Amino acid sequence: MNIQQAPSPNFRAGRKGRRIIAIVNHITAGLMPGTLSWLRNPQAQASAHYLVTKKGEIFQMVNDSDMAWHAGIVKNPHWPMYDGTNPNFYTIGIEHEALAGEVLTEPQYQATLWLHRQLVAKYGIPVDQDHIIGHYRLDSVNRKNDPGSGFPWDRLFKDMVNQQKQIVKIKAGGKVVEGVIIENESYAPIRALVESLGRVVEWDAAKNVALIPPVTVQVLPGAAGTVRVATGNAVIHGCLIDGKAFAPVRELAKALGHRVDWDVENRIVIVQ
Repeated sequence: MNIQQAPSPNFRAGRKGRRIIAIVNHITAGLMPGTLSWLRNPQAQASAHYLVTKKGEIFQMVNDSDMAWHAGIVKNPHWPMYDGTNPNFYTIGIEHEALAGEVLTEPQYQATLWLHRQLVAKYGIPVDQDHIIGHYRLDSVNRKNDPGSGFPWDRLFKDMVNQQKQIVKIKAGGKVVEGVIIENESYAPIRALVESLGRVVEWDAAKNVALIPPVTVQVLPGAAGTVRVATGNAVIHGCLIDGKAFAPVRELAKALGHRVDWDVENRIVIVQ
């Protein structure tokens, strides 16, 4: 799918070193083209990183690396990942063109599903109800209907989990490890893959990172629910699947000095 750029001035540069840990979904309570225009108007003092229209168009208004003004006001929250600081620093906001109570159109649903999958894979966001949320989880007073009763939560989680469950065999060090395919990329359970290659992996609970010695890069503490792998001077972002830490096979293997091939006939990823 194509992401169209529609920059908004309503953002703060950077994230104060915070990592993206969650997606916050919204509805615009207005329709195109006015809603896009308003989110790009300095008087609005509001924005989001993305807007998904009823036609299935995706507009990016704020870079992922910057803080959009989409969920900074917190009132009576019920989100366990909220740490008392501005959620805009560690979340990505997706607006959906819709009025209160409206359901998403099918093109709109397919577009937001695709966008969610891209963001989950890119930032290692777990697919669960604590990491993909509605605005109402942060402001249950003024935003209790955002994104509203028409938002397809059950379908979204089901489709995303099913995507994650595509199994792939990974052969490494004479052993076969079972991994998954996420957005056409193979992911492997970190410990199983690393140990099959004859290396040691340690989990640093204070920093939420898997360490594969020697580690020469400085790794800052990560947020709860995140997964990273550090080896040499590389830091690799992974994800949690059913409570187990996974990382992209090709990126991890390369950092460990191996190459990856694809056995087309047998549909096996081979780490050499």
